[in-house]
Parts: sequence; structure tokens; C-alpha cells
Amino acid sequence: MAQTNKLKVFNDPIYGFIGTPNELIFSLIAHPYFQRLRRISQMGMSYLVYPGAHHTRFHHALGSMHLMTKAIQILKWKNIEISPDEETGLLCAILLHDIGHGPFSHALEGFVIPNLSHEEISLEFMKELNREFNSGLDTAIAIFKGEYPKPFMNQLVSSQLDMDRLDYLKRDSFYSGVTEGNINSERLISMLNVVDGHLVVEEKGIYAVEKFLMARRFMYWQVYLHKTGLVAEQLLVRIMRRSRELLEMGKELEGSQAFLFFLGKNTAINFSSQMLEKFAQLDDIDIMSAIKSWQFHDDFVLSRMCKMLLNRTLLNVKIKNKPIDSQKLEEKLNDVVQNHGITKEEAEYFVFGGEITNKAYSENHQTINILKKSGKVTDVLKESDQLSLKALSKTVTKYYSCYPKEPV
Repeated sequence: MAQTNKLKVFNDPIYGFIGTPNELIFSLIAHPYFQRLRRISQMGMSYLVYPGAHHTRFHHALGSMHLMTKAIQILKWKNIEISPDEETGLLCAILLHDIGHGPFSHALEGFVIPNLSHEEISLEFMKELNREFNSGLDTAIAIFKGEYPKPFMNQLVSSQLDMDRLDYLKRDSFYSGVTEGNINSERLISMLNVVDGHLVVEEKGIYAVEKFLMARRFMYWQVYLHKTGLVAEQLLVRIMRRSRELLEMGKELEGSQAFLFFLGKNTAINFSSQMLEKFAQLDDIDIMSAIKSWQFHDDFVLSRMCKMLLNRTLLNVKIKNKPIDSQKLEEKLNDVVQNHGITKEEAEYFVFGGEITNKAYSENHQTINILKKSGKVTDVLKESDQLSLKALSKTVTKYYSCYPKEPV
């Protein structure tokens, strides 16, 4: 076994070669639960806006693990005590942090399994893998849950400056071609330190933190909340909702066994090992295959929405800074009802409004702390001379309306 270790290397377009540090990590990557991430897109429907954004959760998980190895090296070099068991725990926790994502990642979050977030499902996967690997993930699970006695370890996995964010901003920026999101993760990681068990950034890294927060804001408005991506994801959600409605009416629908199983479950699910096994069979392919089949369904609403998504003939979308005029939306709704002879409820699948919010930095959630040369620790907002950074901690809300281009 040991001799093959040299071959366990992944060639990543961003960081170059990523090695697998030990046998447990390699076995986790080789596991079917983890391999499934190759079939889960990282950025939902964003490829309809940015054609290069076809990368997967698999890429992202490996990249985050690579950054974690760098962070561990830096902290150990600064005499922060991290035992071999803690090191493996950190690498396993970050490697598996997104393993609970369902098809198309955030786009269908909360739909497949209504009462569980992807983090909670990740934890279920980790517990199952822990049984398989003879409690080898005990430390990883404690770190992931924030129960490990060294808080900085959880902060490396999940905080406002964690390895997850450092990877996805750089990676999503690379694959989408939106250069504003390109951050210097190496510089940020080299500035990390630990004070009283908590993660801090050394004072000279403050500009790197500012650039990171600005990049996060740009990526949200330009990429994650892009209006075309937004309307595509809304259509995807509505396709799922309509198909579930048709199933409840007793209509026939084609689809994979695992997909139809979850589609038929509209209420809270008691999660069990069998349920996890079924969930592990689901990926983007199930969804796209069903949509390709449903475009020929005799239900007007379902077939039309499927064709829209497949052929990228999406709805019109307008984004404004003030709430949408409900009267105008009502007029659009009535037009669709009259033009297609469908009910108002059916027309609401094509005409709707909503809101999106963006907050690049939250003062209430594991703040980013700066370690000053004097040894004092303060919040990045207090230390930054960037007025724009203060603005980043405010929630920005925008309002959108979607309706058909004529004719539907």
C-alpha cells in the first residue's frame, strides 16, 4: 500500500499538484460518497451565464483541503501546537465539509430533504463514514461541530475567513472568468495566527483581508446573484415544485428511482442510514435526465419550464433597489392566464417576484480578528481605514421580478 502513495496526486488548475497526506484521506476520497461530488456542480446554474463554470464540489473539496495543509504548516511554524491526530482531523473535516450537498448545490438546498441543511447532511455522512473507518473521524466530527476544545480549528473549517471561502472565491473566480474574485489565499494564510485558542490575522495582513471581503462582495453581485443565474435557479426550483405537485395529483413522471423517492416526500424526513444511502445516489445527472424527459410531458407548465431551462430561453428578469410594483406583476400574470388558457395558480410559475440580500461581512458571526503589533486583538472593522469595509457589514437588499418574454 505504502508504495502507491507517490501516485496519489491530483493536478489542480489553480494550485498545481495536491497530494493525499495519508491513507485515511486517500480512502475517504476514493469512497463512493465522496466520488459522488464529481457529479454535483459547484455553482448551480451559473454555467448558463459563465460557460466555464462547470467545476464540481469535488474540485472545491480537494482545494479546501490543500489550503488547510498550508494553514497547518504556517501555524505549526509559528509554534501553535497541532498534534498529528488534530492535523488529520482538520484535513478530514474540511475535505468532508460539503459532502452533504444535493444536486446543483445551493440551488436546490432544502428541496430534496425539506428539513435538513447541507451541513446537517454532511454531518450524517461523516458519522456513517466514521462507523466504516473505525472511529477514525472522531476528531474531525468534533472540530466540524465546533465541540473541539481548540476553537481555532473549527474557525479554519467554518468562519468568515475559513479554508472553504478562501478556496471557493479563488476557484469560482477562475472558472467563471470574473477576475474581481481572485484573492491571494497564500498571503492570507501566511498571516494567520492563534491567540487564546482563537484564529487571528496579523496586522500586516489587514489589506489582504480587505481585498478578500471586497472580492466576496463582487462575486456575490456579479456571479452568485447574477440575474440570469437567479432566474435559471428559480426555474429549476419551480420545475421541482411542479413535478412534486403532479406526483401528488397521481400523474406519471419519469425519473430515477432515488429521485422519484425524494420527490414524493414533501414533509420532514427521519434521516436513517437507508435514507443516507438513497440520498448518496442522487446527483445533477438525475435532475437533468428528468428535465430532458419532462420537456415532453403533457402538463403545459412542467414541459414549458423544462424547455426554457434546457434551451436557455429564460424568463425576463428585472432587479431593482425598491420593492416591485405588485400591480404591474398582476397585469403580467393576467396576460399569461389569458394567452395560454391556464389557471392563475399555474401562471404564477412564470410570473413572480422576490428579494435577494448580500452581506459580505457579519459582525455577529465569528468576526475576523486582527492581532496588532502591541499584542492587542481587535475586530477588522475597527482597524480598517476603508470606509467601504464598514458598508460591507450592512445588508443590501434588492428586489426582482420575473415574467415571460412574449410569447411564452
